[in-house]
Amino acid sequence: MTVTILDWFIAIVICFLILFGTFFIFSTSIGLIRLPDVYTRSHAASKGATLGVASILLGTFIYFLYFKSELSSSLILGIIFILLTLPVAGHMIARAAYNSGVPLWDKSVKNELEKKKEQSQEQ
Repeated sequence: MTVTILDWFIAIVICFLILFGTFFIFSTSIGLIRLPDVYTRSHAASKGATLGVASILLGTFIYFLYFKSELSSSLILGIIFILLTLPVAGHMIARAAYNSGVPLWDKSVKNELEKKKEQSQEQ
């Protein structure tokens, strides 16, 4: 079995995607520990986990497609599911926290939802 330049290129792309995903998952875990309030933690968790898990699944999909000649529909569905649900879940968790009265960080500059809440109460 001969190894071509295309094989090396695909292997490098797969390694890059998996390392890229690992970096984002690692940065998500640091963000969950270091960030000050539930809103910034929710942002870090939803964005980092979405990019991290999706890129790892994409790297795995490319590996199975190219090296094993298998089309994994479960990986495609997993990627689509992650890309659709994680950002929405992060947004809904932050919105529920705001509506429950969880305070913002002391050094927060803007509170756009407060303006919308006041406008809806006036109507």
